[in-house]
Amino acid sequence: MLTFSHQPNGFQRLIQRLAALRVIAWLLSHTLHRIDRAIDRVSRGRLNVTQVLTGLPVVMLTTIGAKTGQPRTVPLVAMPDGDNLILIASYFGNQHHPAWYHNLIAQPEATLADHQHSGSYLAREAIDAERDRYWQRAVKVYAGYEAYRRRVKRVTPIMLLTSKR
Repeated sequence: MLTFSHQPNGFQRLIQRLAALRVIAWLLSHTLHRIDRAIDRVSRGRLNVTQVLTGLPVVMLTTIGAKTGQPRTVPLVAMPDGDNLILIASYFGNQHHPAWYHNLIAQPEATLADHQHSGSYLAREAIDAERDRYWQRAVKVYAGYEAYRRRVKRVTPIMLLTSKR
């Protein structure tokens, strides 16, 4: 099971506030995943820039590409919900859904890994009251989600991943 116990320090909370700004979010959406994937490979899964800078709980999500059928790995903030994990498809406040969301809709099986564990999961989209409850939790973990929501003309999907064990 993936676990998260770290609370962000003052510097990390500052970085989170900066990351919610439109221009910074745009820059991060175009660069951070590439940097994190490279650091993840070099450190053999023990380190990623997002977690170090923000203190947010980050996992590496591997999906099967909806169009290509090839494995695709991306670092994402993940919030635990018992044995499940919650992923927010905010895409840094961009107007369209992230590719990983489309991949999970097309093929709901995925692998999640952090620096200690990895596992296979099945994804489904949270809806209605469940979605609202998860959104409130997400905003408490990272207030930037609310800034992203205000910028977009779409409902931000929330995915619930359940361990396949």
